[in-house]
Amino acid sequence: LTHLSTQFNSTGDSSKYGMPPEAHSAKYLEAYCKSVQNPTAFWQELGHLLDWDRPWDQVLDNSQPPFTKWYVGGYLNACYNAIDRHILAGRGDNVALIHDSPLTNVVRKVTYRELYEQVVQLAGGLAKMGVTKGDRVVIYMPLIPETIIAMLAIVRLGAIHSVVFGGFAARELCSRIEHVEPKLVIAANAGVEPGRVVPYLDILHSAINMSRWKPPQRNIIFMREQVALHQLDDQADLRWDSVLAMSDPSQPVACVPIEANEPFYILYTSGTTDKPKGVLRTIGGHLVTLMYTLKMIYGIQPGDTWWAASDMGWVVGHSYICYGPLCLGATSVMYEGKPDRTPDPGQYFRIIDQHKVCSIFSVPTSFRVIRRADPEIKYGKQYSLKSLRAIFIAGEHCDYETKAWIQKTFKVPALNHWWQTETGSAITATCLGFQQNLSPPMYSTGLPLVGYDVKILKKDGTEAAPTELGRIVLKLPLPPGNMATLYKNEELYRKLYFQKFPGYYDTMDAGYKDERGYIFVTARDDDVINVAGHRLSTSSLEDAVLRHPDVVDVAVFGVPEATKGQVPLCLYIPVDNCTKTDAKLSTEIITLIREVVGPIAAFRLITSVKNLPRTRSGKTMRKAMADFARNERVVLPATIDDASVFVEIRRALQHLGYAMTAPDPIVAKLLD
Repeated sequence: LTHLSTQFNSTGDSSKYGMPPEAHSAKYLEAYCKSVQNPTAFWQELGHLLDWDRPWDQVLDNSQPPFTKWYVGGYLNACYNAIDRHILAGRGDNVALIHDSPLTNVVRKVTYRELYEQVVQLAGGLAKMGVTKGDRVVIYMPLIPETIIAMLAIVRLGAIHSVVFGGFAARELCSRIEHVEPKLVIAANAGVEPGRVVPYLDILHSAINMSRWKPPQRNIIFMREQVALHQLDDQADLRWDSVLAMSDPSQPVACVPIEANEPFYILYTSGTTDKPKGVLRTIGGHLVTLMYTLKMIYGIQPGDTWWAASDMGWVVGHSYICYGPLCLGATSVMYEGKPDRTPDPGQYFRIIDQHKVCSIFSVPTSFRVIRRADPEIKYGKQYSLKSLRAIFIAGEHCDYETKAWIQKTFKVPALNHWWQTETGSAITATCLGFQQNLSPPMYSTGLPLVGYDVKILKKDGTEAAPTELGRIVLKLPLPPGNMATLYKNEELYRKLYFQKFPGYYDTMDAGYKDERGYIFVTARDDDVINVAGHRLSTSSLEDAVLRHPDVVDVAVFGVPEATKGQVPLCLYIPVDNCTKTDAKLSTEIITLIREVVGPIAAFRLITSVKNLPRTRSGKTMRKAMADFARNERVVLPATIDDASVFVEIRRALQHLGYAMTAPDPIVAKLLD
């Protein structure tokens, strides 16, 4: 994995990408320069990380940008690379998955051989039900091993899965069923959250009843009888066990090879405001990238235990709970619980100790929650963290105070990195496998990953100077693993991502690059506040607020102001044991901002709240709050964690003179 041909030895060429050779490891610069200057040779070598039924004819076909193809003519199967080849290599008794569920008091380990047996049985049953290459199958399940078994059984047949996040209500599930038009749906009867059972089966029936598309085959239902009992509808549903029994054990279903650029899966992303978009990813380049990045970014080796604290309904779950670790031959932890209340804030520490976790991928919010619930780590002190090498954070901006707390508490580097659902893996990172400096500049998301030529452009399309804020774009062609298109909407794909800056992929994020080539992602571009002509990022203001020891979380966004055009408005959450009044603490924060940022910020609108609106993946919904403050109609995504917080947000904003006539937000509610 780490070997790269020495025929291309040109670390000095890195200066043209804004990375002086004396500032970075030679190992990284050699790989990076080769990947952007000679991508065919670079990815040719890495393609051999996978087992192919038929080798590719052409590594890179960029004849129709932005529809780049990789490993053209090569045939392979994702399930074979994730399971079969490990068993054939004698590693069948290695643990593939650890399902750790304090919500159900279950810790279950699944070996590669056990995973193979379950997948082959389910694939056999699916084949008997008529699922074949190219068919779509929707999965609506919680974070349990059977979700991954379903994914692997589908791709074993050459079919395409579309996993829908288990927190979605019937209308959201319906919209995805209508768009993807599946042959059938695989679901669990129930999910579980603290203090409540989520009735997946009832939601599924409601979604199909209201859907214009009726799947031609019955639903397959995995019964979690320790969570809830349901009566199946014999006309609409089949038990999971019944489908397994359809398989002929004497004739296990073989893996169906598919071409490297054929569809692998469809994953819907809604961001925080827009209608869902179906990201379509192809198989070959994506699996190569996942194997390579799991080792080179996260430092994971075959046999290591790795924990991506996410859900199968998000891209992190696809990339780094399922396909990445399994193709590599590692052990993947599936944690069905919360950071702080299932049953206590010591769970992250327990999981590291009990399962000997080497590296973690999580969102900063999880650690803020632990810090708020147990600042003295009374629950976590009893556990050993010796196995842990690093913690990787992404999904939202990580302030310095949170990062410093993570490093002090867990005693390993906390490494920020940046990627999107559309890219499928990191764009920038600090990589363990490249022997990079593990103390990158404060607030940086790291250096560009191999294959990514990252530019910062001004509105007129010219390149920004070092440290100058602009739009972050990626020069084409994009490396393997990125989305191939938007499902059933190539026109939107072209317009949304490639029209504004021809020749580049528009990340729609704002940021800058420093003199050494480090990338700083400051905010979504619409989170930049223009105060009397001065552009300020919300993240820089939030970082300054979080320097105050009595503040545990914060959101800053722009609101209209007659003289300056826009000014920042700050809602913050005090620490639980804070004894200061709102007025006193707010005054101290205003003084702090004037000292750190200066009077240019016009920072005066500030008050405390108990909670902030976030998506289930931990992203703060700044734009929704900004629109609400402007009395605009706000449509909240179904991924919002708790829509009721807007009652308090309204009170706080009206206290500051905003949202005086704002209508109540409209939300596709998560399950009650």
